[in-house]
Amino acid sequence: MLSLCYSLIIQNRTEVRTVKQKRIMTIQDLSCFGKCSLTVAHPIMSAMGLEVCPIPTAILSTHTAGFQNWTFRDLAEDLPRIAAHWKSQGLTFDGISTGYLGTEAMIGMVADYFRLFPEAVKIVDPVFADNGKLYPAFDEAYAKRVAELCGRADVIVPNLTEATFMLGEEYVPEGYDEAYIHGLLRRLTGLGCKTAVVTGVKYDPAHQGAVAYDAAKDAYVQYFRENIDVSFHGTGDVFTSALAGAVILGKSMQDALRIAVDYTVESIKATMPDVEDHWYGVKFETCLPGLIQAVQGS
Repeated sequence: MLSLCYSLIIQNRTEVRTVKQKRIMTIQDLSCFGKCSLTVAHPIMSAMGLEVCPIPTAILSTHTAGFQNWTFRDLAEDLPRIAAHWKSQGLTFDGISTGYLGTEAMIGMVADYFRLFPEAVKIVDPVFADNGKLYPAFDEAYAKRVAELCGRADVIVPNLTEATFMLGEEYVPEGYDEAYIHGLLRRLTGLGCKTAVVTGVKYDPAHQGAVAYDAAKDAYVQYFRENIDVSFHGTGDVFTSALAGAVILGKSMQDALRIAVDYTVESIKATMPDVEDHWYGVKFETCLPGLIQAVQGS
């Protein structure tokens, strides 16, 4: 009886080992304190079951929103060497996810990664503007270069501001309808990407969510939750990390939107009781069990 149980254990372990773990690289900066970029992308996608390979483009002592005198070390010169070493080792990737890049030179380096690892599903979050304005140190030339990178991607995840800057259109903050968002998404796929996702969509003040368009299928999907009238740094990174993880795991875009929106909303809710002391980001860690359940249940 004991030997039979042991054989079953060995058999089960063998079955587990034969399941190929999906692997994703994520290219963005690392803030040692604060909830954004690699600080959220690595743990979120790891919890979803992915093998995460981080490429830090820079290291900061804190993120730059609300902190003073933060430190910054540029790691751009390391990116070509990392890529060359990975290629020499024969490494392959199921996905590449990008976040804040910061310079046009860095955008070019990411484009090189896209060429070097053609098998990977490429997911780009532009991260250069919000609320109708460019982030400091960015200009329209940078927006144009990001648009070119988005043209090489499979999935792009801009907010409304980034979408309009990349298209060279006027930002419409409110009062738009479904027809406007659908048209915006079609024009975004005209950049060259296969699927465009626009975040921060509000058809009415009570609800907020994301809408996606698959150009090959000529199909739209969307998912909305209640609108929480508060702003936290890094929620876009939380959303994109969960969305990218779901996409690489093979979830449908409808399921990916639901997983990402729900997780972002629950992370915000978990932070609200402590909003004054935890202003620098959301408590995404406390909501990881729910994210894992959502991934396993979809």
